[in-house]
Amino acid sequence: MTVTVGHDTSNTRKTLKVGDKSYAFYSIKAAEEAGLGDFSNLPAALKVVLENMLRFEDGKTVHVEDIKAFADWGKAGGKNPKEIAYRPARVLMQDFTGVPAVVDLAAMRDGLVALGGDAEKINPLNPVDLVIDHSVMIDEFGNPRAFQMNVDREYERNMERYTFLKWGQSAFDNFRVVPPGTGICHQVNLEYLAKTVWSDTDQNGEMVAYPDTLVGTDSHTTMVNGAAVLGWGVGGIEAEAAMLGQPISMLIPEVIGFELTGAMVEGTTGTDLVLKVVEMLREKGVVGKFVEFFGEGLDRLPLADRATIGNMAPEYGATCGFFPIDGETLRYLRTTGREEETIALVEAYAKENGFWRDAGYRPIYTDTLSLDMGTIVPAISGPKRPQDYVALTEGGAAFRREMEETFKRPMGKEVAVAGEDYTMESGKVVIASITSCTNTSNPYVMIGAGLVARKARALGLNRKPWVKTSLAPGSQVVSAYLEAAELQEDLDAIGFNLVGYGCTTCIGNSGPIQKELSDAIAEGDLVATSVLSGNRNFEGRISPDVRANYLASPPLVVAYALAGTLDINLASDVIAQDKDGNDVYLKDIWPTSQEVAELVEQTVTREAFMEKYAEVFTGDEKWQGVETTDSLTYDWPATSTYVQNPPYFQGMSAEPGVIADVKGAKVLALLGDMITTDHISPAGAFKESTPAGQYLIDRQVAPREFNSYGSRRGNHEIMMRGTFANIRIKNEMLDGVEGGYTKGPDGAQTSIFDAAMAHQANGTPLVIFGGEQYGAGSSRDWAAKGTALLGVKAVIAESFERIHRSNLVGMGVIPFEFTGGDSRKSLGLTGEETVSITGLEGDLKPLSEVPCEITMADGTVKNIMLKCRIDTAIEKEYIEHGGVLHYVLRDLAAA
Repeated sequence: MTVTVGHDTSNTRKTLKVGDKSYAFYSIKAAEEAGLGDFSNLPAALKVVLENMLRFEDGKTVHVEDIKAFADWGKAGGKNPKEIAYRPARVLMQDFTGVPAVVDLAAMRDGLVALGGDAEKINPLNPVDLVIDHSVMIDEFGNPRAFQMNVDREYERNMERYTFLKWGQSAFDNFRVVPPGTGICHQVNLEYLAKTVWSDTDQNGEMVAYPDTLVGTDSHTTMVNGAAVLGWGVGGIEAEAAMLGQPISMLIPEVIGFELTGAMVEGTTGTDLVLKVVEMLREKGVVGKFVEFFGEGLDRLPLADRATIGNMAPEYGATCGFFPIDGETLRYLRTTGREEETIALVEAYAKENGFWRDAGYRPIYTDTLSLDMGTIVPAISGPKRPQDYVALTEGGAAFRREMEETFKRPMGKEVAVAGEDYTMESGKVVIASITSCTNTSNPYVMIGAGLVARKARALGLNRKPWVKTSLAPGSQVVSAYLEAAELQEDLDAIGFNLVGYGCTTCIGNSGPIQKELSDAIAEGDLVATSVLSGNRNFEGRISPDVRANYLASPPLVVAYALAGTLDINLASDVIAQDKDGNDVYLKDIWPTSQEVAELVEQTVTREAFMEKYAEVFTGDEKWQGVETTDSLTYDWPATSTYVQNPPYFQGMSAEPGVIADVKGAKVLALLGDMITTDHISPAGAFKESTPAGQYLIDRQVAPREFNSYGSRRGNHEIMMRGTFANIRIKNEMLDGVEGGYTKGPDGAQTSIFDAAMAHQANGTPLVIFGGEQYGAGSSRDWAAKGTALLGVKAVIAESFERIHRSNLVGMGVIPFEFTGGDSRKSLGLTGEETVSITGLEGDLKPLSEVPCEITMADGTVKNIMLKCRIDTAIEKEYIEHGGVLHYVLRDLAAA
C-alpha cells in the first residue's frame, strides 16, 4: 500500500528513528518553529486532525491557513469552526452498511462506463476492511447446537449477499472481507486491525509514520478511540467518497474535556460508568463535537473500559470520545498481540509529536465537565433511550412509573401461556442477551458474567423458563478466555450458550420468541421487556414483541435472566430460591473485583489473541466454498431479491444541475422528537402485510425467507418500501396510529411508500417535518437513501444529529432547521399544508437563512425563515450534483 501525501510547503517533514528503523513524520513542533502558531496546548484528538493538515497540505485542498486555524482555535478558547478537508487513513465497514456501499461502487463502475470512462478508476484508494457481523440471527438458543445451527441458517439466508461481497473482494483493490463467524467489526478493529500509529511508504518510497485514523459505516466505529485511534461513523455514501480519495469536508470541531477522577468502587463495572457518562453528556449537549477524556482517573481505567466509553459516543451524541496515548495504550497493544516494532513506534511517535498523556497533561478545551468514578453505582438504562439512566436500586420503581406514564397500562394483569404452567404479565423479561461489541470486548464484565453464572449454578439457580437467553461475543478471543477459565460451561448451564459471533440482539437480530409467549403478550397488550448488554434500546429495535428495552452490564443481564422480571429492586429484593429453598440475593452471586481481576490476568493472554487472529481473513469451509465470478463489473442477477442495480446513476448527465427552490411540496410525514435512523430505516424483521413483504410475496419468497431489512440493503426496492416503516413510528398526521402510515393524495390513510409513489406519479415534491435530534442513532445511509428515493426534497426539523444530516446532503436532500422558536407545534402543523422554500437558487451561502411559505389547509399563509443546513461550500456542490457520489463520478469521468 502506498500512502499519498501533500507537498509539505510548510517544511514540517522530519525524521524519527525507532530502533534500527527511520520514519518520516510530520512534526507539530516543526510547524510551531516555522511560525505557523502555538499548538502546544491543543487536545490530542485535535492534534490528530492537525497532523492530517500538515501531511496533506498542498495549497489546493489543504492550505497553510488551515494549519494556522488550529492555533486560532486555541487562542479563542477552543472555537474556530473553519472548514477543512480531512483524509482518514482507512475505512471500516460491516455487512449491513457494507453491502449497499459495494452495490454503489459496482453501480458507479457501470455509470462511469456509460459516461465513457474506465471501470478500473472506481477502486478504493485507501484500505477498506468489511467485517460480516450483522447477519447472524438467534433462531436457536439455550442448547449446545445453537451456534452451528444459527451459522448454517445464516448461510442459507445470505448466500446471495456473500457471493456478491466475495466478488467485491476480488474485483476491487484495497478491499478485504472478514468472513462470517469471526466477530463484530469494532471489536475486530480494536483487537486486531488498529495500530494507533500507522506506517506506509509514500509515493517517493520513503516510510512515513502517522496517526491511525478511520471512518466507518457504523456509528460505533468510535469504539477504537479507546485505543487513541481517531475514528467515527459516517454514512456509506460518505465512506465511499472517502474510499475514492474525496476528502471529508468538516468544520474544526469544538472539543469537550471530560475529566475522570477517583476509582471505581467494589461491585461496579465499566458499563455502569458509561451509562452515567451517556446521561451526563446528553444533558451537556455535545452533538457534532469531539469529547476527550483526561484526568488522573485514567491511570486506573483499563483500555477495555475506555473502549466501552468510546463505543457509546453516538449515544451521548458526540462525533467521538477520545482517549490519548499513554502507558495503558501500550499495555493493551502488547496483550492483544501487536508487534513489538509497532508498539515501540507508537510510544516514540506519541512522545516526539506531542500525543502522549502524562501526569501534566491538561490542554485547552472548549468546555469541561468532571466525574468522580468513586460515585458510580450499578445501573441500567431504559426503557427506550440509552440516556435514560436508572440506578439499579430504583429499577423496579422506575419501571412501574414507565408503565403508568409512558405505556399507560396497569401492572398486575396476568395472561395464561398456552401449554405452560406460568402466566405472562408486564415487566417480565422475555429476552436476556449478552451481546454487542460495547461490552463483550471487555473481559472484566464478561468474566464477571461467567462468575455470576458459576455462583448461580452452584446454588441450583436457572433462568426463568420464559426468558430467551443468548451469548454472542464480539470475537472468538472471548470464547477462548471463557473456556480457559472454565466459565462457558457455567454459562451454558443457565442457558447462555454461544449463539454466534455477531451483533445479534443489539441490532434486532434477536430471533423469534416462543410463539405461545408472543400470543399471550399480544392478547393482554402487555409490556414485555428485554435486557441486553448492548448500546441501543430504541423502541421497536430489539423485538416486535418487546416494548421496554434495558441496557445493562453482562453480569446484570445474567441476574435479570434469573429473576425473570424488571418489576424488582434487583439490588435488594430476593432474586430466586436456591436448591434448598433459601432466598438468594444479588450479593450472594456477585463476584468481587479481585476474583474478576485474577481470572482476567490468568486467561486473557497475548497468545490467545495471536492464535484467534492468525487467519482472520480465511474463514471456515463454508466461506471458502462460496463461488463467485471474476469480472470488473458485476453481472446483476435479474431475479435477485438481495442485490439490485440501484437507479442513482442511470441516465446521469455529464454536467451537474443547479439547486432549485422547493415549490408546492406536500407533507409526507409529521414527526416528533428523537426520530432515530431506526425509525426512518428499520433493520429488523418485517411482516408480509408490509409493502416490503408484499414485494417479496409477489416474487414467490416465503415469509420464512424474508430475513430482515438490514440484510436486504443491497436491494433498493425493499429499502424504499421499508423507509419510515418502523412498527413504533408515529406520524402526527394520523391520530394515535403506529407504524409506517400517512395520508395519500386523496386524504385516505395508506402506507408511506404507496403515498410517496402516488405523489411522485403526480409530479409533487415532498417534505418531512420533525422535532429535536432528528436522525439520532446509527450511521444508516439508507435512512437518507430511502428518503431521497421516496421523492423527499427537504427535511425540516428543530435540530439534526450529525451523521444523518451529512447523509441527507450526500443524497441530495436538503436539511433545514426552524428558526426564531418556530416548530411544527408552534405553527400548528397538521400535515395538510403545502410548503414552498425559496432563496435556494443562485448564490446560496452555507448556513444561510431562507424564506419558507406554508399554506395551511384553510388557505391561510404563514411565512417563516429556515436555516439551510448545507454547512460548507463543498456540500453545496454535492447538492448541485444530486449527491456526493454523483460529484465523484462526474469528477472521475472528466479526468
